[in-house]
Amino acid sequence: MNDSVSTAPAPESAWRNPWVRAWIAMILVVFLVNMTMVALAFITNPGLVVADYYERGQQMEQTIATRLAETPQWTMSLDVPADIQAQAPRMLRFFVVDRAGQPVHLEQATFFAYRPSDAHQDFSRPMREEAPGRYAVEVSFPLPGVWDSLIEAHSDGAGHLFDQRIMVARP
Repeated sequence: MNDSVSTAPAPESAWRNPWVRAWIAMILVVFLVNMTMVALAFITNPGLVVADYYERGQQMEQTIATRLAETPQWTMSLDVPADIQAQAPRMLRFFVVDRAGQPVHLEQATFFAYRPSDAHQDFSRPMREEAPGRYAVEVSFPLPGVWDSLIEAHSDGAGHLFDQRIMVARP
């Protein structure tokens, strides 16, 4: 009998395999990128645009049915130029006609512009009547991007709203 002990080669460590190293490196890179994105989301978060969003939502829900019942059968439209750019004054026109297609005279019309991502950029301008049923306002949006516009039209002591999203291009 041979008393010699057979020596099998010692297994190599898995860390020496380039495939294992590559997979571990890839997992670490994905983890670091995700952590960077989470940190950026918290650091650059503008927060809510309106502080009392919940109360406003409840009020809106309560008044929707009332407003629908009170709203006259008007057709309203906002004419926005296709080439609207930031920091460039442009004329916006608002048209209002009744059920019969006749122009509606408003006591007052006000244009509101809301920046969904930054409440500090919001502004409003009174509109002037150019002709019966046609109102105009000259606006200059300070920043490019998405803007929510709201027109508040007052007639016979009641306010009526018209909203439209506007895309503003870079200058």
